[in-house]
Amino acid sequence: MKKCNIGLIGLAVMGKNLVLNMEKQGYSVAAFNRTVQKVDSFLKEEAREKNIVGTHTIEELVEALEVPRKIILMVKAGKPVDDFIDKLLPYLKSGDLIIDAGNSFFQDTIGRSNYLAEKNILYIGTGVSGGEEGALKGPAIMPGGQLEAYKLVEPVFTDIAAQVDGVPCCAYIGSDGAGHYVKMAHNGIEYGDMQLISEAYSLMKNILGMDAREMGQTFSAWNQGKLDSYLIEITADIFTKIDTTGNPLVEMVLDEAAQKGTGKWTSQSALDLGVPASTIAEAVFARCISAIKEERVKAGKVLKGPGKKYQGDKEDLLKAIKEALYAAKICSYAQGFSLMKEAAREYKWELDLGRISMLWRGGCIIRAKFLKKINEAFKRNPYLPNLLLDPYFKEAIEEVQDKWRKVVITATD
Repeated sequence: MKKCNIGLIGLAVMGKNLVLNMEKQGYSVAAFNRTVQKVDSFLKEEAREKNIVGTHTIEELVEALEVPRKIILMVKAGKPVDDFIDKLLPYLKSGDLIIDAGNSFFQDTIGRSNYLAEKNILYIGTGVSGGEEGALKGPAIMPGGQLEAYKLVEPVFTDIAAQVDGVPCCAYIGSDGAGHYVKMAHNGIEYGDMQLISEAYSLMKNILGMDAREMGQTFSAWNQGKLDSYLIEITADIFTKIDTTGNPLVEMVLDEAAQKGTGKWTSQSALDLGVPASTIAEAVFARCISAIKEERVKAGKVLKGPGKKYQGDKEDLLKAIKEALYAAKICSYAQGFSLMKEAAREYKWELDLGRISMLWRGGCIIRAKFLKKINEAFKRNPYLPNLLLDPYFKEAIEEVQDKWRKVVITATD
């Protein structure tokens, strides 16, 4: 029987979609899941009549693969990763490769990389961004580990990654935990970006009195210019959705935000490294406040706000909100890139920050038009300490600073 090119463990939605993506790109894939019923149902449904082999044991999975074996773990971060590594080791040989494609903490990835190196097993910790749709249609991929390990899987990764202008949104990031660190920073920037959009929404609704339809039209218009990004695009789309009750869906969603931990890790790392990342950290705290709804509701009844009505020109304020959102968005990205720069120094990674910005142009959640400008900034000065010191971004902030300040003053008044 012909051996499969690559294996994958973990058939939740992300894992299944990665398998389907790899198969679509011409690779034969062996799949395994801890509950083997998922393997069987996957083969009968999504993977039916495809070049995908289902396996019911770890040994069977390993035996189904060509040498050197390449096995992707798409399982929950933490102990499940270690458990599967321990289960795989008795069947692996020198030069085989394990790839952790989950959201593992970068320090754990460093430890696993060192542990497996002693056993002559190659290891990659890779960030995969884009969610379920990205996994199926093309994610942004951020691999870290030994360069020789990356070379083994590079053809697969570049084939399944998102493509922008014919260039794959995948490139080698650096040694051991570099890939997972960059994915963590990506998620931290995402937290900041989403919180800024939420605050813009709050001002538009509570100060300007805009309804969902008006806000949808506004965000859609904003997405045609310098704010062009995936998050602005889907925000505009959300406002068009109507609930089964006939009300705008956005007004029916419970205002309790959850989090998976990567934003917290980003903020903790910023504190550890002494890098100011206030936008990202405050976005994490905003989610913490959001999660304690009962306490918030009680506090809102006791601690009343000023209740003042805005008396100024509403159209002028709306324009100012747009500019403030753009300026704050720049700051969120600047904080994330400064954090990666300091992490590279601390952990001895050679991170190409310009190249990283280009990886995020497709497939991932924070893809945005101005990522190209970030790449240009680091091309002008690879040692740039902060994006705000680049001529383009300095001018961008200076142009809107008055409007930004106006929005902050109005919001706190």
